[in-house]
Amino acid sequence: MITLQHSTAPAVRRVALTRTREVASVVRASFSGDHALRSSENEARAVDFQVTEPATPEAAQSNTAQFNTEPVAWAGVQVLLLAVLEATVGLGVLGWLVGIAYAVATQALLSGAVQRSARGVLGPADRVTLARGLLVGGVTALVADGALVAGGTSETAVLVVFAGVALALDFVDGQVARRTGTSSAMGARFDMEVDAFLILVLSVHVALSFGPWVLVMGALRYAFVAASWGLGWLRSALPASYARKVVAAVQGIVLVVAASGLVPYAGVLVGLALASLIWSFGRDIAWLWRNASASVKGVSHA
Repeated sequence: MITLQHSTAPAVRRVALTRTREVASVVRASFSGDHALRSSENEARAVDFQVTEPATPEAAQSNTAQFNTEPVAWAGVQVLLLAVLEATVGLGVLGWLVGIAYAVATQALLSGAVQRSARGVLGPADRVTLARGLLVGGVTALVADGALVAGGTSETAVLVVFAGVALALDFVDGQVARRTGTSSAMGARFDMEVDAFLILVLSVHVALSFGPWVLVMGALRYAFVAASWGLGWLRSALPASYARKVVAAVQGIVLVVAASGLVPYAGVLVGLALASLIWSFGRDIAWLWRNASASVKGVSHA
């Protein structure tokens, strides 16, 4: 019996040693796996921190400096364009003053709008609209200078080319915004204001030939905005309308055609364009009245 116990003792020790080694191996594997897991988590957190880390103050200052200098550069280009007009068709003192005032006002208003926007910087489509604005500034200077009153061929040609290119680029900035994914409410508003001001300036010029009634084409949009300051329901959002876009595009095209003096009975075309514009505004105002959620003097618009 004693002999049996002594003979089995080494076997028991070997089994115990084997079990001990297995446990130690499991512990080491567990510790190694846990360490690897924690390392992976730490790396993931580090990557996440790098992705979500805000821009450094130096980068923010760089973007701000770039934006602060860009309006000055665009205003400088506007002055160069005025100098080109001076050298080619002639530009008087009034044209210079109005052109410079237009450049300063445009860049000041745009700077404030961009700083209030979510993006905070100009996008590629905004720069296309700015290029359109330069051409509108040239047209404005020529009309204000009165150089076109006498009907000079070269002056009229410059106006038609500038206004025509500005209208054509109106189809470009929207495409650029969509393809680059930089569409914004600020950009759309800027584009609309450039269009509205161009129509106003062209209507002033065409009115010299066809009468003051043409001014209604350029003044309707500004009258609508002024009325919305006192009538809150006019500030409601309108549904998208293809007809509205077509009517707006027709105004600029017809005014450029009338300014060229190349088409007979241009006054009839201008009258038809104005009629379509009045119809478009009337339809939108009626829709806003019917769908207004507020009440005026206790009477519901619905």
